[in-house]
Amino acid sequence: MYSRTSEPVRFDRDCSAVMVPQGEVVTLPAGSIGYITQALGGSYTVFVEGNLFRIAGRDADAIGKEPPAAIELPQGASDEDVETLVWKQLRTCFDPEIPINVVDLGLVYEADVTPHPEHSGQRRVDVRMTLTAPGCGMGDILVDDVRSKLEMIPTVAEADVELVFDPPWNRSMMSEAARLETGML
Repeated sequence: MYSRTSEPVRFDRDCSAVMVPQGEVVTLPAGSIGYITQALGGSYTVFVEGNLFRIAGRDADAIGKEPPAAIELPQGASDEDVETLVWKQLRTCFDPEIPINVVDLGLVYEADVTPHPEHSGQRRVDVRMTLTAPGCGMGDILVDDVRSKLEMIPTVAEADVELVFDPPWNRSMMSEAARLETGML
């Protein structure tokens, strides 16, 4: 789901939000008025009182939207089936300022699915990823977003997301579609 909009919103309830790009968690009070600037991967970037805020999908109801549907996995799914879902979920993670998912931006270096060592029948996902800039204030928020979205996958008991800066990110790591969309060809 992707859209660049200017759809007006009014907060129906107090809502946890993350300031962009600072990464500070704040509460936007019920009655706040603003507009949606991006709707990506089940989360929303909203402009309220001169600032941008990221609203997680689980809080979509605060702005009159539907939270994302639960992820389903067929009975007896293989590690490969789970890995396919892992990459699908990673493509729902976006920097609130850049309308391209972390996979197509080239920020995910690896995602490994293995049996969980302590939980029989469960899996662990280990992700190594980076940021477009080491000082990005949204780094911890993106890591938490990746972790929480991977842990929504049935049978994934734990997702460990390691933020690394070697090799450093550069635009050549972006998919061709991402470079085309940003004009970085």
